[in-house]
Amino acid sequence: MSGLLLAIRRTAASTAALLLLLGTAFAFAVGELTIATADGARHEFRIEIARSSAEKNQGLMFRQALAEDAGMLFDWPDRPVATMWMKNTFIPLDMLFIDADGRIVHIARRTVPHSLETVTAGRRVRAVLELRGGTADRRGIAVGDRVIHPIFEND
Repeated sequence: MSGLLLAIRRTAASTAALLLLLGTAFAFAVGELTIATADGARHEFRIEIARSSAEKNQGLMFRQALAEDAGMLFDWPDRPVATMWMKNTFIPLDMLFIDADGRIVHIARRTVPHSLETVTAGRRVRAVLELRGGTADRRGIAVGDRVIHPIFEND
C-alpha cells in the first residue's frame, strides 16, 4: 500500500510541476473586451474566458505573469453572489465585479497572492474580470464604468 501512495504522491507532484510550467491546465476560450470609463476613455483587453466550473476553479492559478492588456473573464449566466480567492495565484490582481448590463459594481484592488480570504461584491453579478494588480488605478477604471463584451446586455 505504501508503494501505491508513493506513486500517487509522485504523480500529483509531477502534475503540479507541469501546471507550473504550462501556466494553465485548460485551453480557455479567448476574446477581447473594452472598458469605457466615465471620462470617455476606452481601454482594450485581450481576455481568456472561464465558463465551466473547472475553468473557474483554475482561473489564473499558477500564472507567473499577466500582460498589462490581458485578463480573465469569469462568466456566470445564473448571476450568483460570486466569491473569489487567490489560492495558488502568484500575482496580485484587480477583480472587477460586473452586473448583467456590463456596469462595474465593485473593484477589489491588488488582491493578495495566495490568500484564502474570500473576495466578493456582496451582491449578484454576471461576471468578474481579473486584471493585473494596479490596472484599474493606472487606467482610471472605476465603479460605474461600462464593460463592453457580448455576454453583457449592452451591445
